[in-house]
Parts: sequence; C-alpha cells; structure tokens
Amino acid sequence: MGNVLRGWAGLRVGLTLLVLISAAPQLCRAQQPGGSSANTQAKPAGALSNPQTQPASQTGPAYTLPPDKLAKAIALNRIRNVLDIVDGLWGVAVVWLLLALGVAAGLESWAARVFARRWAQGLLFFAVLLVIITLASLPIDLYGHHVSRAYGISIQGWGSWLGEQAKALGLTLLLGTPVLLLFNWIVRRWPRRYWLGAWLVTLPLMVLSLFIAPLLEPIFNKYEPLAEHHAALVAKLEQVVARTGTNIPPQRMFLMKASEKTNGLNAYVNGIGATKRIVVWDTTAGRVPDDEVMFIFGHESGHYVLNHIPKMMAISGVGVFFIFWACGAFAAGVARRRGAGWRLQASDPEAPVLATRAGFVVLILAVTLAGFVLEPVTNSISRYFEHQADVYGQEAIHGLVPDAQKTAVASFQALGEAWLEDPNPSPLVEFWEYSHPSVKTRANFAAQYDPWANGGRGEFFAK
Repeated sequence: MGNVLRGWAGLRVGLTLLVLISAAPQLCRAQQPGGSSANTQAKPAGALSNPQTQPASQTGPAYTLPPDKLAKAIALNRIRNVLDIVDGLWGVAVVWLLLALGVAAGLESWAARVFARRWAQGLLFFAVLLVIITLASLPIDLYGHHVSRAYGISIQGWGSWLGEQAKALGLTLLLGTPVLLLFNWIVRRWPRRYWLGAWLVTLPLMVLSLFIAPLLEPIFNKYEPLAEHHAALVAKLEQVVARTGTNIPPQRMFLMKASEKTNGLNAYVNGIGATKRIVVWDTTAGRVPDDEVMFIFGHESGHYVLNHIPKMMAISGVGVFFIFWACGAFAAGVARRRGAGWRLQASDPEAPVLATRAGFVVLILAVTLAGFVLEPVTNSISRYFEHQADVYGQEAIHGLVPDAQKTAVASFQALGEAWLEDPNPSPLVEFWEYSHPSVKTRANFAAQYDPWANGGRGEFFAK
C-alpha cells in the first residue's frame, strides 16, 4: 500500500506526462492503510467463489473498533475522502489557471529573456512551473498533516515535515525538470506523432521508477539491518522466503525508523532485481506478533510471485498508449479554442502551438485531467491484484503459523486500528478512491477463507 512517509513518491512530477506511471509501483509499496486518500479500498474484484471460503461459523464483522476509536475513524475518513477529491480537482484547476491567467505564457517569455539557449530556457521554465505547482498544493498538504497530527496518526514535527517537503521538491526539480524537457522536445521533433514518442519513452521510465525507489528512500527515512534488532523475526521471514521463492536474503531485510514520525504500522517489499528488499517499520516489529508480520510479508511476496508488477506494467503500457493519443487530440482541440485567449503563440507559424513551452502545459492539463477521471479504473485493477495478494499471503503462512485465518484477521485489525480506518466506508468512495479493498472486506474474507477445512487446497499453494 501507499507509504505516507515515502515523500518522494508524492512528487509533483505526477502532474506531468508521467502521471500515469505510478500505477505499477503502487503494487510493491507497503501494506498499510492510511495517507491522505485512506488507501483502504473497496471490496475486492475477483473474490473467490469457492464455497469452502464461506464457513457458516463466521458471524459478525471481522474488523471492528471500540466506540471512541470508531467516532474518530469516521470523522478522520470523511476528512481524508474530501481531501483526496479536493486534491485531485485542485491539481487540474491549478494547471488550468496557469494557462487562463497567462502565467504559462508569461513564464515562457521571461525564460526567453533570461537565457539565449533553448534548452536552458526549457530547464528554467519547467523548474519554475514545478515549483509553482508544488507551492499551490502546499495548503492542502499542510492541512492534511495537521489532521494527521490532530488524530494521533503522525507525530512528526512541522520542522521535520517541511524539511521533507523541501527534499521532495528538490527531487521533483532534479528528476522532473529534465523529463519534462525531454517530452517537450519530443513534441517539437515529431509534432504529428509526438504521443507515440512520449509513450515509447514512458515505458523504460516505468521500469526505472521501480528500480530506483529503494535508492531514494534513504533521503527521507533511516534504515538499519533488521537482523540487528529482530533476529527471531528475520528467521521467521526466511521461512516465508523459502515458501514463496522470493529470494530476499537477510542482508536485504531492513528496519525503518518510522517511530520518529508516525504511530502507524507498516511493512513492505519494494524494488526489483538487485534492489528488491523487505522493509519493516520499527513501529511494527515488536509491536505486533511476528506471525502477523509474516502474513504482511507473504502478501507483498504475492505481488512478485504472481507477476503483478509486470502485469500492471503491461496494462499501464497499453493504457498509456491510448491515453496519450486521446490527450494529444484533446489538448490540440483546447489549444485551438483557447490558444489566443491564453496567449499561446508559436515563434514559427508552421509549428504547432503545443510545441511551445506554454502550449506544452495544455498537454500537462490533459494528462492531469485524465489521471483524475481514470482513477476509478486504475484503482479497480489494483484492488483485484491486492485481493489476490491477500489470498496468497494467507496461503503462504498456512502451516508456518498456528492459525493462518486468525493471523490474517489480527493483522488487518491492527492495521485498521493504527490508521483509524472506517469499518463501513461509503461504496462510492471505495469505488473512486481506494486502491486496496477496505479493511472491513479484507478482514471478513480472511476470516472466511479456509480451503483446507475439508481437505481442499489453496488457490496458489497445493499444501
């Protein structure tokens, strides 16, 4: 699931043509509800229909909260849901205002006066553009952190939090500026088929984003070898590694110092190839039983074993192909109708308006809008994969722990309590915002799923 402490993952590069690349990395993020968009998602698509998963003995909800926490959870999730929608709409509105108020056009003219070389103009233009977009979103982010502190989820001080925002902005400028310049060059170089060139460049960037994630995380958080603090847990996780064949040695198991910032629980696997590793928050190791951490690790391992990451990349790759094409057509139409009012003018009368710096912002607007509108689609796919990973995780620890059902349910209960997740979220909100099944749905399924009860077999493990 999304990791609220991994600030680099929220870089405003998502408002560029890379906005759709984030779908695949989400699968190998931490199994943790929370964050501004709750990340505790709707009922799982593709839920198993095996009658052995529905024993009559299961009564009542598997995930519940005491009255005091329930009231807080309901109030907090209302705020989270509103912030998520507002953040998405505001992201679109900000880009629109930059165009409608002539800021984009003025910024392009200013950059041309500062530098003579076109590439330097582009770097300056896109760097300032990203700073403006980041600062425009800062009030929403500030309020989100205030709410998280008020409800006891975050304990991170404002100085530390603002420092992380500054680091995130620095990475945005370092990574996002040249990428935007590259995409803008593609539009100028191939004005009729630029969307195809942008798509071809996006594909390797999707893979690169997975590979470098673990390399960027130490910028925001402290990591230590897990074996130095929890040797017994490492031994148990090695059992899951052997069962799942994920090939993660103890040297790539780490403890993250999350307790300096949050009271939440988390553990996750990320990276690919040589960078693949497991990370357990220090708020989780020792706070919840090792068996529950084994289940979380089993879930994360499922994403790798079931090839969810390449599958999501393939789906994203196909989707981005059509989305870039559609966004290109949409942006061209908007530029024709609004270009004069937005002062979008090409220096070369034969050149398309979208090839200019300010005109390129229209493409950013189109992709940002597409990302918001298509959020339910990407989330539905993600929920399906997350449910499969839940099933895989529960099967992976079957026989390694005394009771896989109780362990899985207890894990969801602990996560839900730690992040104050609403036991009864709105179906509409789940459909639109949730990239994972809701804690309620996940816990209920875990409590019912026992294919071995009558001598059956699991979905992914024969024994």
